[in-house]
Amino acid sequence: MVQDNIRTRTIVGLEVHVQLATRTKLFCGCALEFGAPPNSLTCPVCLGLPGALPVMNRRAYEYAVTLALAMNCEIAEFTKWDRKSYYYPDLPKNYQISQYDMPLSRDGSFEIPNGHGGVKAIGIIRAHLEEDAGKNIHDTPGCTLVDLNRTGTPLLEIVTSPDLASGEEAQAFCTELQKLVVYLGVGEASMQKGQMRFEPNVNVEIECGGEKYYTPIAEVKNLNSFKAVRDAIEYEAARQVRDWQAEPDYLKGRRPNENRGWNADRGVTEFQRGKEAAHDYRYFPDPDLVPVTLSAREIAQARAALPELPVARRARLMQELGLGDKDADAIVADRGDAELFERAAEGDRTVARRVVNLMLGVGRKVANERGIPVSRLLGDAASWGRLARMVEAGSINAGTADMLLGEALAGAAEGAEAPVDFQALAEERNLLQVQDESAMQAWVDAVFAENAQAVQDALSNPKKAKAAPGFLTGQVMRVSGGKADPSVVRRLIAEKLEQMKA
Repeated sequence: MVQDNIRTRTIVGLEVHVQLATRTKLFCGCALEFGAPPNSLTCPVCLGLPGALPVMNRRAYEYAVTLALAMNCEIAEFTKWDRKSYYYPDLPKNYQISQYDMPLSRDGSFEIPNGHGGVKAIGIIRAHLEEDAGKNIHDTPGCTLVDLNRTGTPLLEIVTSPDLASGEEAQAFCTELQKLVVYLGVGEASMQKGQMRFEPNVNVEIECGGEKYYTPIAEVKNLNSFKAVRDAIEYEAARQVRDWQAEPDYLKGRRPNENRGWNADRGVTEFQRGKEAAHDYRYFPDPDLVPVTLSAREIAQARAALPELPVARRARLMQELGLGDKDADAIVADRGDAELFERAAEGDRTVARRVVNLMLGVGRKVANERGIPVSRLLGDAASWGRLARMVEAGSINAGTADMLLGEALAGAAEGAEAPVDFQALAEERNLLQVQDESAMQAWVDAVFAENAQAVQDALSNPKKAKAAPGFLTGQVMRVSGGKADPSVVRRLIAEKLEQMKA
């Protein structure tokens, strides 16, 4: 952007912490359960008691490798654990078990939409495993309470290159990363539960008078929403430019880097402390944990087990089955839903359109009410496909299909796989559409006789001429009990109106 004869470029790198969806913590057997009573899920290991020895959670490492591979990272065949030392009020042993100089993965890239129909590759410097700290609770006046249930939770910390150029790009990265985590099944990534947290590192390149200047880096800590990421970066970039304009010596290397917090109520970042450097943490190898080794064969097997990733799948569904941007995004948001959709459509673009309408209409409404994906409501793809084909064949109309689907989903247990006979349901309720055109013509004639004003509006009222035929169609559907074919009814109404005009 250009401002007061200067040109500025925002530079953003992200640190993202993703909680992995294991049943137990990273180095002990304590359960992971959101909302459990405070300090009820602890043991000598996560409490840091003397003599307690950690043991690595294998599933956490497997999930971490899966996500790293999906971000095109190189996986290390040998890595170790390190102690990162500084005072945590909510981590009793006063060090965090992490990975420093030998992370499990490095040198990847992750594509995000560029806003112009293409993609932009964001470099991934590293992704490594570490344990989470607990939670400080400030709700009680005069004191801070500590809940250690979260202590020891497995986190994958993802560090990007400074390739992001705005709050909007950073927001897009976080959104796409959350979709990937959920799609792979390696994490729930619920920000309301603190399972995904963002820390952007922001500074600004300022070009003035043919020279380039760089402001100090500010890390905005513990953001837990996409909006906060975008807004905090945009505010912080503008603040740094203002501070440089007020004090030209406000430059990287001349002023210390900072950690700042985001005050959403005021819409500002606030200084917390100086930003630590790596040497401040006094890393050293953890003597209680053995290194982790993976063979090239094991890494190749993990790579081969990756599913088709969301960006590629979304593009393919748009090309092969004609889905629009928003529909493709919604279908691919859950891997189970995407697989159900493809099995139901069976490569037929027309059926695919009907299946999308069913899944994202009634299906998504019921799924949201129950807090589960659509595929967990009714997992039999053939049932979805048959219902869509009934609409295409004219056996039922779209409204009837929605009603039958709603009834089936309301009575289904979570994870139901049993097929639903929608044909039998429609016959039982006498909802199959009448294909006899003479019967539909009789209904049209009756509705015209009963609604003379609407007919007159359709013929001669310019303001109501477009709406009146729709009203008449609705009346025919009412008279027929929903059994008339709407497309045929609309044609018969248009023909009758043309005859009356002639």
